[in-house]
Amino acid sequence: MSTYGWRVYALPVLVVLTALAVVDSARSPSPPTPPTSPPAGSALSEEAPAAPLIDNPSTGQGFAAGKAAAELPGGGPFSTRGAGTWSVVPGTSPQFGTGRLFTYTVEVEDGVELPGGGEGFATTTDATLNNPKSWIGSKEYAFRRVDDPAAADVRISLTSQRSTRKICGFVIPYDGSCWRGDMERVVLNTARWTRGAVAFQGNVVQYQQYVVNHEVGHALGFSHVGCERNGALAPIMMQQTWGVANDYIAELGSDGVTGDGKVCEPNAWPFPVVN
Repeated sequence: MSTYGWRVYALPVLVVLTALAVVDSARSPSPPTPPTSPPAGSALSEEAPAAPLIDNPSTGQGFAAGKAAAELPGGGPFSTRGAGTWSVVPGTSPQFGTGRLFTYTVEVEDGVELPGGGEGFATTTDATLNNPKSWIGSKEYAFRRVDDPAAADVRISLTSQRSTRKICGFVIPYDGSCWRGDMERVVLNTARWTRGAVAFQGNVVQYQQYVVNHEVGHALGFSHVGCERNGALAPIMMQQTWGVANDYIAELGSDGVTGDGKVCEPNAWPFPVVN
């Protein structure tokens, strides 16, 4: 009693309830097993798979709110599976920005379908990096698009949901994107590219700008940070895919973030104010 208290009385009741539930389940017909893949000939799914690949890393107080912020929003269909190989979208650009030059390719995983195709993805990527509010605003970085992977410092790759989970990991069981330095590849998740994030309140284009800048920021050598000042624009290296509140991100187990009550506003740019 000194160790378990009221639980001593609760356990026999739970045992009886569990037995009744098992009997009731045995009498009821089993629900149909949902399909594990899209119909033949379709690479699209309207919803992310329901079952996480691993258990939640945290169940502390506030986790439910953090989970709500990190969940994939509803929206249009996206490619859940691809071939695991990428094709370069043809096209090059002159150098933009001053400072250390980074060359990049724009690539799409084979089998991935998206509105606007690879050309639309490339247009958004180019326009984001060539914006004065992006990394070129520091005057320390320059970019030039190439279409030869051997000549690229960074390979910016739109990647299916399942391939992204395989490449980036799924330790925090909510869809995200990543930078893989050993592959020199920015991996952008089709699920997020199509649906965005809760923090961006349905503004998918702004989210796309954010995720390009955030993952390219990792390629430039920057690490994750939290919200620095309550009510301010979120730093570009904050994991805004999962929320803009330090408490939420800390509950989910993000690296280097302490739950201190600070909440920022969503922000897509490293230098949102152009001097």
